[in-house]
Amino acid sequence: MSEKTARKELVILRILKDTDVPLSSSKLLENLHAMGHDFSERTVRHYFQILDEKGLTENHGKKGRLITELGLGELARAKVFDKVGFLGAKIDQLTYKMTFDLHKRCGTVITNVSFIETKTLPRVAPLICQVYEAGYSMGTMMTLFKSGERVGNAIIPAGMTGLGTICSITLNGVLLAHGIPAHSSFGGLLELHKHKPTRFAEIIKYNGTSLDPLEVFIRSGMTDYAGAIKNGNGRIGVGFREIPADSRDNVLDLADKLKTVGLGGIMLVGWPGQPLLEIPVSDGRAGVVIIGGLNPVAILEETGTKIQSRALAGMVEYEKLFHYKEMNDRIDALL
Repeated sequence: MSEKTARKELVILRILKDTDVPLSSSKLLENLHAMGHDFSERTVRHYFQILDEKGLTENHGKKGRLITELGLGELARAKVFDKVGFLGAKIDQLTYKMTFDLHKRCGTVITNVSFIETKTLPRVAPLICQVYEAGYSMGTMMTLFKSGERVGNAIIPAGMTGLGTICSITLNGVLLAHGIPAHSSFGGLLELHKHKPTRFAEIIKYNGTSLDPLEVFIRSGMTDYAGAIKNGNGRIGVGFREIPADSRDNVLDLADKLKTVGLGGIMLVGWPGQPLLEIPVSDGRAGVVIIGGLNPVAILEETGTKIQSRALAGMVEYEKLFHYKEMNDRIDALL
């Protein structure tokens, strides 16, 4: 198979991955043309046939195709070069799709999901709650997904429970809904001294990676939530955004309102054109530090409990979230 053919197949699979319903050839063609790809409907049908034969897509007749688990695996094995920048694109896409209404307290927010053995939940729940209690979480809300439930493209495996934490990109969606575009610059590891942020120890730009930066830091054992909780000296995951300078006051106002609905995660807001924690900011913009969404589960890795997490896993209705203090009661209901 030629490199050109392989790339076209991956483009089609990527589009199918982002839909929960079968996609027809005409609808897929609209997406391809919008992305600047030169396909004809005949060519699309030809590729559908090839992907069907490989088991990468599933034929639903006139309704169109769905990507299969095998197809998802093929995307995961795609060359890293093809996936660089994918995270940045996914951030923008989910930000646009989010429907949460701050005033009505309803609509969808973006969630991460972590797979945890159901039988271990009672043991690890106190550790997770400690991170929330210390204020190192993205808000105070969470959710649980039962075995077999689907979150975006992820299905919770047998014997496991999905812990849903609020993704920090949710704030991008809220800001956009209020007319404030936020540029996601990078994910970083922030050093704390006596509970106060001091400097960035590590950063990974969103547009230069195929993995969520916080996932990388967690897997590499670079975090220190235990220290941050115990005496305020540690390393936690955060994100860095840039906002229009004139929106600073509005962002601070929204930060207070978000706290009242359990979605507060804005840690610092800088001044227009001024560096924030030694990170330079362009003229006409202000820097914002946002607490990482995966922080509550990172402490489990530190204490020897292996977990698998997926950042930006998908959307969840706000009504399905609950306060972290309800976690034990929710776990009892599962067990």
